[in-house]
Amino acid sequence: MKELKIKVCGMREPTNIQALALLPIDYMGFIFYEKSTRYTLELPSVSIPTSIKKVGVFVNAEKACINEKIAQGLQTVQLHGQESPAFCEQLKKEHIEIIKAFGVDTDTSWEALAPYVGIVDYFLFDTSSPQHGGTGRPFDWGLLESYPYETPYFLSGGLDLTNIPNALAIKDERLIGLDINSRFEIRPGLKNLEKLKEALKIIRHE
Repeated sequence: MKELKIKVCGMREPTNIQALALLPIDYMGFIFYEKSTRYTLELPSVSIPTSIKKVGVFVNAEKACINEKIAQGLQTVQLHGQESPAFCEQLKKEHIEIIKAFGVDTDTSWEALAPYVGIVDYFLFDTSSPQHGGTGRPFDWGLLESYPYETPYFLSGGLDLTNIPNALAIKDERLIGLDINSRFEIRPGLKNLEKLKEALKIIRHE
């Protein structure tokens, strides 16, 4: 069984970021969406190992705003709004990874993703919500069985210590990573490192 990538999102506190950077994760996410309770204005000036990719999360942001954050050191951009395939294609010229997020529910039409196939590096499937994620609730993962494209994806939405084993049991080679956030928080933007260590032991089969 392949090893899934681990993305921890919604980081904000410098000391917490430094502690998280010592754990075996692959991506660390920073949310640049003002309506999020985990919003951060700038990429924190904290040393993060090159083995961990810094991800900027945006919702319908101007390209100039995203480029500014890329210049600060992002390696990956995660888009949660109505960003068009053409917009994603423009961002690809900045030589970064692009994750395009989509909310999933029983009304989801996979055909809406087709124009992004071959442009974005990954999809991220989250629980559908008006606030563009951050619900802390999982969606029905059985819906992923009808996902028709080859583009790999991250699984997000309400992942916690009780349901991560179920996520690991999903038999889909296109599932390449887990996105961990609200269920591992002391408060918005501050992660519980001990719970994260427990999760990593489960995921890494330690």
